[in-house]
Amino acid sequence: MAVEEKIIDLLEGKLLDPEFADCFWLDVQLGKDNKLDIIIDCDSGVTFEKCRQISRYLEGFIDEAGWLGETYTLEVSSPGADRPLQLPRQYKKHVGRTLEVVLTSGEELEGTLEDATDEHIALAYQVRRKEGNKKVTEDMLTTHLFGDIKTAKVKISFK
Repeated sequence: MAVEEKIIDLLEGKLLDPEFADCFWLDVQLGKDNKLDIIIDCDSGVTFEKCRQISRYLEGFIDEAGWLGETYTLEVSSPGADRPLQLPRQYKKHVGRTLEVVLTSGEELEGTLEDATDEHIALAYQVRRKEGNKKVTEDMLTTHLFGDIKTAKVKISFK
């Protein structure tokens, strides 16, 4: 069993603890120079303390079993603002925020996430089009199945 699989098994066990019940892992990667990157998210938001507790929990097993030898780096962090949303669960906590969505068809949309279920999202946005000599703005509300979404990122605004 690869180290990443062992770490995932440990994570899944830890995330059953009541204090971590709203957390889930997104990515586990062992890179160059024995750097182990773990990305977690939580419905209530990732805190430094949760990352620290998970890191210490994993270090105990890694050190005892010697999976990564004497020298390694372990980083447990949140997905960050530039990382695309991956799971329906992540979309639900961003209802009301602006998303940049690229569909598998290549269409790009930017709008407010109005709703998110386990199957789809509802996105509200405006379309400007010409009607004769006038430009008209039309409010749109469309739903998109997760299978039709190539990437979706939360748009960060500093206004």
